[in-house]
Amino acid sequence: MPGPLAGLRVLDLSRVLAGPWATQILADFGAQVIKVEKPGEGDDTRGWGPPFITNPDGSKGDAAYFLSTNRGKWSVEIDMAKPEGQKLIRELAAKSDIVMENFKVGGLKKYGLDYDSLKAVNPRLIYCSLTSFGQTGPYAQRAGYDFMIQGMGGIMSVTGQPDGLPGAEPMKIGVAFADIFTGLYCTIGIQAALFHRERTGEGQHIDMALLDVATSIMANQALNYLTTGTPPGMMGNAHPNLAPYAVFDCADGWIILATGNDAQYRRLCTLLGLPDMAEAPEFATNAQRIANRVEMTRRLTQATRRFAKLALLAACEAEGVPAGPINDLKAVFDDPQVIARGLQIAPNGIPGVRSPMSFSDADLSIGRTAPRLGQDDAS
Repeated sequence: MPGPLAGLRVLDLSRVLAGPWATQILADFGAQVIKVEKPGEGDDTRGWGPPFITNPDGSKGDAAYFLSTNRGKWSVEIDMAKPEGQKLIRELAAKSDIVMENFKVGGLKKYGLDYDSLKAVNPRLIYCSLTSFGQTGPYAQRAGYDFMIQGMGGIMSVTGQPDGLPGAEPMKIGVAFADIFTGLYCTIGIQAALFHRERTGEGQHIDMALLDVATSIMANQALNYLTTGTPPGMMGNAHPNLAPYAVFDCADGWIILATGNDAQYRRLCTLLGLPDMAEAPEFATNAQRIANRVEMTRRLTQATRRFAKLALLAACEAEGVPAGPINDLKAVFDDPQVIARGLQIAPNGIPGVRSPMSFSDADLSIGRTAPRLGQDDAS
């Protein structure tokens, strides 16, 4: 079956991660994504290695980083600094449904490739601009990268060990948190604009900013602050609003215990051989467990250290207590659930990770690998 967005054409003027992540999702959904790249160089991330893949013909290929975010696209080399390149991009935009770009604010206007210019040749065009700080505001002209935005948007203020403990320093997330989430929001916004176009016949400009997204997805932590006026801090692996919901030490390593209600907490205490804690009034409710977190954690940890990891995980599963291991990526891709869901793919022998979405009446378009630079120039 065709993908849910089959028949749509996307002109991808973006590079690095956030924009290409959005357009990769559109490609997975069946849209034709034409990636415009600088002649002879291409997207910066083609060289962001090692590791690099080996092409089927034995030659050195692109960096794994590039492959992770450009699956399913077509690559054409166009020099947009030249009038003939600008003309070609305008011709492609006239036949496209969506343009994705992540140039600095106003960066494409000098080429006649900004929204107003392309809207003139295609009024139905959905044009998504992605920058660090948005098209307006005092920071609009600033450059920025994910690491900066993680610091500015608040996530690093709540990630890492509390002050005074070993390793207590601001800590970023191990993948490009702001970039990935912004790519997802770009895709959501584009699909909403497509629906709007179906109703009105009109395209529109979407203004996406890394800092906007990083701030908005602070979720409960943002509301914890806005409700109390007190900024939350670093708590290591503890949860500000749930307990016990953390990493616990076993005889041979660490596991995660993630109780979400009082009944799960009581079952955990019973299987750990702590019936007194199950009924103790100071731990009876989630709010009381948070108030007495230090003592509760101390006593639970004394018990978990008597168990091997696999034995405790099995006991938790048998009793309906949410718990899980802490996997490295080898363990992730060896996990029978991940295997059963088909998350590891290898179109044309090139490794990849399947889009996590599955449809009952449409197929993902995941048979096309990330393109070589200029692979589709002749098309």
